[in-house]
Amino acid sequence: MSDRSRRPASVRVGSRPLKRRVTAVVAVLAAALAAGGALPAAAAPAAGSGDAVRQGLERLVREDGYPGALAAVVGGDGRTRHHTAGVADLRTGAKVPVDGQVRAGSNTKAFTATVVLQLVGEGKVDLDAPVERYLPGLVRGDGIDGNRITVRQLLQHTSGLPDYTAHMMADYSGEASRHTYYQPRTLLDTALAHKALFAPGTGWAYSNTNYVLAGLLVEKVTGRPLAEQITRRVIDRIGLRHTYFPGVGEEDLRGRHPKGYHEARPGGPLQDITRRLDPSWGWAAGQLVSTPGDLNRFFSALMGGKLLGAAELAQMRTTVAVPEDAAMHPGIRFGLGVTSTPLSCGGLAWGHGGSIFGYTTRNAVTDDGRAAAVAVTALGTHMPEYRDNAQKLVDTALCR
Repeated sequence: MSDRSRRPASVRVGSRPLKRRVTAVVAVLAAALAAGGALPAAAAPAAGSGDAVRQGLERLVREDGYPGALAAVVGGDGRTRHHTAGVADLRTGAKVPVDGQVRAGSNTKAFTATVVLQLVGEGKVDLDAPVERYLPGLVRGDGIDGNRITVRQLLQHTSGLPDYTAHMMADYSGEASRHTYYQPRTLLDTALAHKALFAPGTGWAYSNTNYVLAGLLVEKVTGRPLAEQITRRVIDRIGLRHTYFPGVGEEDLRGRHPKGYHEARPGGPLQDITRRLDPSWGWAAGQLVSTPGDLNRFFSALMGGKLLGAAELAQMRTTVAVPEDAAMHPGIRFGLGVTSTPLSCGGLAWGHGGSIFGYTTRNAVTDDGRAAAVAVTALGTHMPEYRDNAQKLVDTALCR
């Protein structure tokens, strides 16, 4: 689960073995159907269509080896266009559903940050106040002190807090651990058992722990569950019909969706983990389920000032540089729960993105109303030649 984003280093999907196996499965499906018909429309090439997005999705399936891919694009004319490629189910060859639900991973951070900034606008939270004010006695550890970490530093990843996923994900591919329900405090305790990465405000490091704390802050200030606050203040407010925060113990996806796949070990078989994953380990940092279309609607509404006041939105869009060795998209900068990324055609695009077992999403919107979201049905790889291809397709969609 990450921004773009960044997965724990201990969780990897071998890209070339993944490509070979998925390509082989698709080839078998094609051969089996050759005598009696054709592959489902969602998996067939867009012969002569010339559509750059559709062709880009097909390359993600054909060359990068993702089982399925889907996208929603809002053009300069305000119209939304949906695209799919590959298959939703490697066993049956079923079509990828148009605007199907996926686990949105770290896009959740933008929702959590939005609620925190709404509380700032209501005078209930001060961005530059120490976390200690809202969660007294909770943030303590080796080089870690809640009196020295501000709310702003949590949201912009400059707190220096270690990332709990770096210490719990090594064994997460096991069946039992995937079914484990993690309390937010358990996630936090995992992080606080390790030394601070740097003194608050002196560096930058992507850490899911920051957003677990932000979620706990929301619950403490409002006296209500985080899921309820995100639903009431964001999802229901702007009418995201296919976005939700999974309930306790909920492992399946509720609506139409392509299956999500995971390679437990490099060279091992692809596993369908769609209905065998408790996403509680992501919580405020990565638990949401959404669709490409809903992600476009959310970020467009957010950047359009429909969820935050002007002052709070300006704070959200105030960004800091990301170190060159952070393995992020070139030129990316982090604000409060959102990123800015330079476009090849000029200007900036705003969004976040996310990676979680089974799904990877990349998405962004522009200030003039364009939007694009791309999702693929496996965790993205660390191989340089594949890592940013979905993000590059977002750039293509926004610049075509």
